[in-house]
Amino acid sequence: MPPADTSSRERRGPRARSYDPARTRAALAAQTEVLRTAVHGLCADDAAEALLARPTRLGGWRVRELVAHLGFVLDWVPRNLGADVPAGAALLSPTAWVTGTRTAAADIDEGVREYAAEAFGGSPGQVAAEFDRAADLLLRTLAEEHAAGLALPTRYGPMLLSDFLVTRLLETVVHGDDLADALGTEVPHDRQALAATTRLLADALAGQAPGGSVELRIPPFAVVQCVAGPRHTRGTPPNVVETAPLPWIRLATGRAAWAELLDVAQLTASGERSDLSSLLPVMG
Repeated sequence: MPPADTSSRERRGPRARSYDPARTRAALAAQTEVLRTAVHGLCADDAAEALLARPTRLGGWRVRELVAHLGFVLDWVPRNLGADVPAGAALLSPTAWVTGTRTAAADIDEGVREYAAEAFGGSPGQVAAEFDRAADLLLRTLAEEHAAGLALPTRYGPMLLSDFLVTRLLETVVHGDDLADALGTEVPHDRQALAATTRLLADALAGQAPGGSVELRIPPFAVVQCVAGPRHTRGTPPNVVETAPLPWIRLATGRAAWAELLDVAQLTASGERSDLSSLLPVMG
């Protein structure tokens, strides 16, 4: 039998991953409570005003802007549910949404600063109360029944609600990690939220650099093949990259550098094609 023609598969990229809607909703509810606990702890601290003014690794954002962005992430769905979506419009996948973020950093920054000044500019107690409002709105929405084909508008195009909720998992995990970094604390991410975020970012890389010459391993959640070139079919792949979920998330979103993680042994890369640094970050 002749070898399978893999060239068309490399052009198309990996098959889209599906996410169970019920598990996504449960994970997002759990991750929302993780963030609520972190924000309440921050705002109840005797040094809350100083903590809210701390810098973050996100350019000019202080912790106050970061908390505001998390609130914005949570109440986006309740605020936009039921908004008009053009009939026949192509629907974005979660990986396409990730790719779209690479072009919107300036708009996001401007919007967050306005939202922070308007809704999160008060005392620490008011910040906690506003975060509660956003969190409670989302949790009520997650508890409601919605049609399987329900779509809503996003910054990059319309998406199925079920797919968009996966991006909320990614946002809450990524920015929860940003909050932990800024405060020097830990945020114990929901396991399913961490898994979905890891897989979505790995799939985004495989979609942006389709191929089968490099195997990216992120145990225990994801294994994908990427980068055009000779495809591995059996045995140990010649080009292997391996890291843990949080280091991968930081790499994929530009929070950490390839060389930095190699230096501290949080990343291993073997094979002449295994350096993926030119393909990172995959998310803006």
